[in-house]
Amino acid sequence: MGKRVLIRIEPVTDRAGLKEFIRLPWKLYHSDPHWIPPLLVERLHTFSQKNPYFQHARWQCWLAYRGQEPVGRICAQIDDLHLSRYQDQTGFFGLLEAEEEASIFHSLFQTVETWLQTQGMTNVRGPFNMSINQECGLLVDGFDSPPMIMMGHARPYYAHHVEQNAYEKAQDLLAYRIGVHFSFPPRVSLFLKKAKTSMHIRPLRRKYLKEDLAIIKDIYEEAWSDNWGFLPFTDAEFAEIGQQLKLLVKDDFVQIAEIDGEPMAMLVAFPNIHEVIRDLNGHLFPWGWLKILWRLKASYPRSGRVALMGVRKRFQSSPMGAAMAYGLIEAVREAVLRARIQHVELSWILEENKRMRHILESLGAEPYKTYRIYEKHLQ
Repeated sequence: MGKRVLIRIEPVTDRAGLKEFIRLPWKLYHSDPHWIPPLLVERLHTFSQKNPYFQHARWQCWLAYRGQEPVGRICAQIDDLHLSRYQDQTGFFGLLEAEEEASIFHSLFQTVETWLQTQGMTNVRGPFNMSINQECGLLVDGFDSPPMIMMGHARPYYAHHVEQNAYEKAQDLLAYRIGVHFSFPPRVSLFLKKAKTSMHIRPLRRKYLKEDLAIIKDIYEEAWSDNWGFLPFTDAEFAEIGQQLKLLVKDDFVQIAEIDGEPMAMLVAFPNIHEVIRDLNGHLFPWGWLKILWRLKASYPRSGRVALMGVRKRFQSSPMGAAMAYGLIEAVREAVLRARIQHVELSWILEENKRMRHILESLGAEPYKTYRIYEKHLQ
């Protein structure tokens, strides 16, 4: 019988280690037809000092080795904005990937927890890649289809091994899916027709992009401020979102609802660029983003994702708030129909957000993926 090789954990300290860290999923998902290879340049940017997240956060990543072979990875993050807002001494883990072996998961989590404790943390939560405003949650249901843009994927065995290390559910994040040829229920159509006399819905104004991005950010931060785990975007972080909107999103994929000329609600949808990058195997060169933009022109995706939606607090429990939500959905539906998109994902939605879930389910949307955030108290 061969000698069992012990698992060794090493910190990522140089560019060679970082490349090995980033490349590990290619090995783990090679047989998974639903995995989408991420763009390597995008993953490198995640760890670059140019990433605005690191203006308020610090991190450390590790690789697990069996002999000289990488078999797992994990990252720990401490976000000073989170600590300032919540005063809960909570650190985070993310970017978890590993072969199906209990000792690998145990060693990775033990390493993260020890590091967080040395930094004064008493709780750990995750996965976040890197923050709640980026990819977050572990896929625990819905492995039979590829992830949408800015959403994660996982192997089915991950959840078991996370839970075996004493992590418990903190929140479930739901992804809903709906075909865009749905019809509004008659009562909703009548309700919306009456409400339209009191509101105006308009698309993003490319000429006034800076002003409209500020409106979207302001509505988002007010609408989401009481939600579990909420953290506002910094100006630098939202500027990156704005750049993505500018490059990838048609003006009418972004809709703003106004009452008496004042913006009160918004919705932002993205084309699912995973459709146009899945065969690139992570590589953009030699043409970089021009390759993506050309592909978007030549063969537009048939799916999309509603990634941001919000209604100002004063309307959230009112009929007008529901009317604005329905009106925004109607306007974006017409836009994606013009683009010949066939279905969209609406994500993520907190499991406890009954109001938003009711609106989506009234239109026939169904939850088809569940992403779980775990937490653990550190002894």
